[in-house]
Amino acid sequence: MISAQDWADTRCLWDYHQMGHSARPCSVAVGLGSHDLGVADIAVDLYKRGMAPLLLFTGATSPTTRERMPRGEAVHYRERALELGVPGSAILVEPQARNTGENIHFSRELLEREGVDVTSVLLISKPYEERRAYATARKLWPEVEIISASTPMTLQDYVDSIGDARLVIDMLVGALQRLLIYPEQGFMISQHVPDNVLQAYDRLCQRGFTSRLLRSDATSS
Repeated sequence: MISAQDWADTRCLWDYHQMGHSARPCSVAVGLGSHDLGVADIAVDLYKRGMAPLLLFTGATSPTTRERMPRGEAVHYRERALELGVPGSAILVEPQARNTGENIHFSRELLEREGVDVTSVLLISKPYEERRAYATARKLWPEVEIISASTPMTLQDYVDSIGDARLVIDMLVGALQRLLIYPEQGFMISQHVPDNVLQAYDRLCQRGFTSRLLRSDATSS
């Protein structure tokens, strides 16, 4: 059973994970690969609204996307953007990255090779990974302005889209753990985590929403 307190704690984490940035025109929009084609959809929407003249999709495959996106996350994102009317000349693909740190590092290298002058990045991720993506980019790409974006949706909408409430809670808990431990490992900048968020996180861990937690010796970003 997922209790009322569990849901209240989950909403607390959900709200914290989102940065609340307002989209504005940037040098490039970078869509981080995942199982969620909604990242490509919102990237296209932002492109059509004039928020970026260029889309860059980054991501290889993972155990959770290998069957659904056999050609790689970034390639499937590109195909989705083409279906939605974005010209191929406005899309770059980085097909090697396997974690958020590589997403940022390889995207930066690709843009440098392509001669794209980047002063600001519209960084697009899943809704609950906005803050993680932002913190990673600020560490690895500190000289550019980072604006976080994701598909606008409520927690309930996201749970409905995934179809597994416990998995969603586990993912939110796992994302918060990374925000707590990765700064010490050099993967991202440190950010203030309010006491109420830490308390919600601790209660959810105690309640067993722990399938996405890393071992203490894990080092992947």
